[in-house]
Amino acid sequence: MRIIVCKNYEDMSRAAAKLVASQITLKPDCVLGFATGSTPIGLYKELCAMYGRGEIDFSAVTSFNLDEYYPIRKSNPESYDYFMKDNLFSKVNIPSENIHIPDGETEVPEIECLNYEKVIESCGGIDLQILGIGVNGHIGFNEPDINLSTKTHVTELSQSTIDANSRFFDSEDEVPRKAITMGVSTILKSKKIVLLASGKNKHAVIKELLDEKVNTNVPATLLNVHRDVTIICDEEAYYGDDI
Repeated sequence: MRIIVCKNYEDMSRAAAKLVASQITLKPDCVLGFATGSTPIGLYKELCAMYGRGEIDFSAVTSFNLDEYYPIRKSNPESYDYFMKDNLFSKVNIPSENIHIPDGETEVPEIECLNYEKVIESCGGIDLQILGIGVNGHIGFNEPDINLSTKTHVTELSQSTIDANSRFFDSEDEVPRKAITMGVSTILKSKKIVLLASGKNKHAVIKELLDEKVNTNVPATLLNVHRDVTIICDEEAYYGDDI
């Protein structure tokens, strides 16, 4: 596991963008896994700027998003479909047919999950997966539990996740209680994983991840079994109150 500690959020975002750009340069038709939430917004801003300067070309890239609320309309500004279009897809040249996000509008989520797995497999798996990390240690929406689902599935959101995400909605009542998410096995099959963490509220979970122990009550610790993980965090996330 490689650890890159950056001075601040902006430096973290630039470092992550360089890794993604390198992946695209090395393999123009690579498969990228994208995350949502506040943490990767800076990364996407940097990638858009690099594209605008002609430094990277997304025209052969295929993308898969980790998760989506369920149920939720794609037109909802808090949907991850809307988020990705607003922050990245509308500003770079990834072909629309190469973009894959779990369908929060599906009437048969179990079939959506099965099909999502099949499409990932048909593309040869994910070359580089971007992850955030929840304060409770979740990756994607794989919440802490004794048992974790391996493949794409519908999951109940924990109260701590609902509380954390309620800041994006007008009220907690509007936060969906479920989500469609890649499972831990799907994530761990990615050839490379880059996890981003920013802020003092992520220090405790980053410290636990770096203890090199596996604990399903902190799902991110499963990354310790992967052979190519890079953690990019700012000083607040790494040092906590010790800076």
